[in-house]
Amino acid sequence: MTTDPSDRTSGPPPSLPRSPGRPRSREADEAILSAALDLLIERGIGWTSIEQIARRAGVTRATVYRRFPNLTELLVRAVEWEFRDADPRSLNWPDIDAMVTDWADQLSRPRSRQLIRRLYGTLDDLPELLLAYDTAHGSHRGIAVRRTLERARATGQLPPDSDPTLLQQVLSGVALQHLAGHPDTTSAADIKAYFLAVLQLTGLTGATVKDIAP
Repeated sequence: MTTDPSDRTSGPPPSLPRSPGRPRSREADEAILSAALDLLIERGIGWTSIEQIARRAGVTRATVYRRFPNLTELLVRAVEWEFRDADPRSLNWPDIDAMVTDWADQLSRPRSRQLIRRLYGTLDDLPELLLAYDTAHGSHRGIAVRRTLERARATGQLPPDSDPTLLQQVLSGVALQHLAGHPDTTSAADIKAYFLAVLQLTGLTGATVKDIAP
């Protein structure tokens, strides 16, 4: 089964009942958003439809359409909902070690790995999803990474001619390579060692892979 194109661009059929004044159910909202995200992660965009989401959430198609006009809007909201508790202030890492530890923790979670892969996989067909992720979470991390790298350069942990913006982009590519080339069961310690090994190639001092506890 593939995604019904009408799910992406059009609203519900004209015959569906509308009740603008009817109170919304928070439980139904969360069930729909959770079902949408689970299906995206498990099956990918091509096998995710309003009908499948409604079935997984235990509601009718009409219930879904009363809340979300089309599949794209629903999936965008689901991505935003996934990162609803993300606090940019928690990304104020004191140093590179704290930053890499946080990256490793995130990338050691199979669900996080699978979601990021799915989001990048929709880049050509549904770029709104990656944009939603970037707005809700990704851009904050990018800013925090650059600031951490700037501090490391200022303290001499990175070479004085290091370019924090370029290095941040390199690390993002390293993360994607790990997502593509390593199993989802990789431990946080192994992922941290992976990032530190790359950073050492850029001139990082004061942190060595051999010092990382297995």
